[in-house]
Amino acid sequence: MVAHSTAAAAPRVMSLDSCADQYVLAIAPRDSIVGLSYRATAQDSYMRGHAAGLPLRRATVENLVAARPQIVVRHWGGDARLIAALERRGVRTVRIDDAADFPAVRVNIRRVANALNREAAGEALIGRMDQQLDAATAAWKGKRALYLTPGGYTAGPGTLIDAILKASGLSNAVSRPFFSPAPLESLVLAPPRAVVLGFFDLTRAGSDRWGAGRHAALKRVTTDRTIASLPAAEVGCPAWFAADAVTQLAKARTAP
Repeated sequence: MVAHSTAAAAPRVMSLDSCADQYVLAIAPRDSIVGLSYRATAQDSYMRGHAAGLPLRRATVENLVAARPQIVVRHWGGDARLIAALERRGVRTVRIDDAADFPAVRVNIRRVANALNREAAGEALIGRMDQQLDAATAAWKGKRALYLTPGGYTAGPGTLIDAILKASGLSNAVSRPFFSPAPLESLVLAPPRAVVLGFFDLTRAGSDRWGAGRHAALKRVTTDRTIASLPAAEVGCPAWFAADAVTQLAKARTAP
């Protein structure tokens, strides 16, 4: 977390979804935040500890009028009616783009920081991220790994998950781009040497309700080869804290 001093001319800012919450909480002066989404205090919110006491608002025109933001930050939140209402009222909308690599994360951070006149706070987040990435470089020396979610999905090239794996020195066992169902046949014939789980902290303890978990082939792979389980708060948003996941993977390489 980056410490802020109160900026006298800081714009009033509101975030419309969970990912936008993280950026606003980390970059904006606290007293300039006039609204966060109701996901700001959820388990998978990285900055949830800093959201306490701040107003939580649904992304509606009525709440927009009540909050009177000067800037709205969004990743996916807000429908067409709300966006049109923002434009009519002259409210600036700052969009967080999906990021498939860490350079794109840097672009997102700088875009939000510049809009909020908080360039130094943004650069501090980037510096923290880059320091973590530098420390983890090539920890796994190219070991082949499969990423797997509770729903039985995996991630290939063109995703931030792929960038996270590679930043720790792992090579992705999946060559199919973007997100897709785990390739069961190839896992049986040529199982990866390592498995990285994601979002499993959101499943109930001892639960077998995740779809792929009921498949015997995936159970064998995950039981014997899992090297790390990345929490949803680290991998659910294209933000600087994806580097925390890289650090976790690098530390797993040296764990006894």
